[in-house]
Parts: sequence; C-alpha cells; structure tokens
Amino acid sequence: MKKLPLNMLRAFAAVYETGGIRPAARLLGVAHSSVSRFVGELESWTQVQLIEKREGGRLIQFTSEGETLGRAILKSMSELEQVLNKVQETHNANSVTLETTPSFASRWLLPRLHKFEEENPNIELSIVVEQRLSDLSFERSDIAIRMGTGPWPDLRCTPLMDDVLFPVMSKSYWQKMGEPVSTADLTNMRLLHDRDPNGSWSLWKDAYGPETLDVSVGPRYTSSDLVLRSAEQGLGAALARGVLAKDALDNGLLIRPVTDLEISLTNSIWVVQEKGVPDRWATERVIAWLKRESE
Repeated sequence: MKKLPLNMLRAFAAVYETGGIRPAARLLGVAHSSVSRFVGELESWTQVQLIEKREGGRLIQFTSEGETLGRAILKSMSELEQVLNKVQETHNANSVTLETTPSFASRWLLPRLHKFEEENPNIELSIVVEQRLSDLSFERSDIAIRMGTGPWPDLRCTPLMDDVLFPVMSKSYWQKMGEPVSTADLTNMRLLHDRDPNGSWSLWKDAYGPETLDVSVGPRYTSSDLVLRSAEQGLGAALARGVLAKDALDNGLLIRPVTDLEISLTNSIWVVQEKGVPDRWATERVIAWLKRESE
C-alpha cells in the first residue's frame, strides 16, 4: 500500500472521468499544471503510456492501458466511497440501516415507524429501498427484509411473517362490476398484474380457477405498491399480499370480494443479515420490534 502513488492515481482518475486536464483540475480544485505533472509522473512510474495526446484543456485520448487503468481506479474509488459512506452513517453505535423493497417500506414499514421511534428514542433507524433484493451485499445496510421462499444458505435468516394472496378491488369497482362474490366473476374484470412472480394471477388460477380466466391480459406494474394503488383508484382487480393490503382494507380503500379463498405463503417474509457479523444491541432491538409488530 505504501508504494501506491495515490495522488497520481487520483489525478489520473479525474482526467479519465472528465476527459481532459483542465476539467480534471477544476474537479480537484488544483492548477492544471499539477494535474499534468501527476499524470506524467504516473506514466514514468508505470513505464506505460496512458494518454495518446495532450492538447491543453481539450479532450484527450487514452491508450488501451490508460482505459484499463482509468476504469479500474474509478471502480475502486466508487466502492471505497460506498464503504466510507456506510462507516460515516453507522459511526453511532445505536444507528441501524434497514434495506427493503419500496412496496414493503411504504405499505407496511413506514406507517408503523412512528411507533418504533416512540418505543426506541435512542435508536436511529434509517431505511434504504431497493426494487430487487435478490443480491444483498450489505454495503448500505445492517439488515434487510426479504420477501420470498427462504431461508437462503448465504444469509442469516429470521422468519418474520407468513402471508396470503387474495383478490382485492375498490368498492366503486366492485359495485360497477355488479358486486361479485365468487372467483368465477373474475373473468369479467380487468386484472392488474404485479411483476413479482410470487404474486402472479397464474398462482390464483392454478389454485382456484376458473379455467377461462385469461391471465395474459391487463396492465403490468413494477411494484406491489403501484398495483394496490391502481386497485384503490378503481382501475381493476389486483392479487394482493395480505401484509401489504391490510391497512388499505382496514381503511376501506380496498375490499375482498371473495372472502373465503386465499393462497397461503408460509414463512414468506424474512429478516436477513450478513453471516459472521457480530450482534449489536441496536440491531437486535430492531429485529425484536419487527417481530412484535408482525404478530
């Protein structure tokens, strides 16, 4: 590490990022002569030509070696910046960052967050949302809430909730469609689709039919929250996760036209952590609170 010419590498990364000596100097807040000197010294240090030509502040061209080195430095610095941000955010021993999907955050977590803060005033809980949580690196979070069929062998998994699937719609749409009460009536409705494969209308058709239900038509949405919001606006019938639809059902924004049928999803919502990370008091308090709220 002591042998790495860090100042030269930072200067070259700025040149590669901005495409020129002068814009790199402005980015770094130094004289352009200093940037030129650092780049020249880096070429001498590596004994490799990195830049094809230099024309003052105009854009420059990089050799293949310069391209390779520039990309590698920027990638490394970006990864280092993410780690530093996490270190800065978690310097407080009582701070916890939780990562989850936008739908779970807006539909279940945020409406209950005031209760957590009232019960745990000394814990700083931050929320990070990510549409897909298939690959968790924990660079930005301490724990995550994952929806799917667990446990996962590469993670430390704690089951949080079971869930169910059932059709929902607004009361106005239900009345418009003649106040249906059976799954057979779904054939006459506009189906709203979630791109989540664990919440697809195909699952409902396989379980309860009817055979004539055409699950290939209807608009697709990128999140469960958008599907439910569309159903609340009377745009059609959605196949909802009970956990995400509960508040809307309690508030009358949605109704269940078919009340006697549902698809069970056992252990479908989990709290996951990185393996090998020591337990922290604040993290354990957050997980305990999540489990109490999910009961």
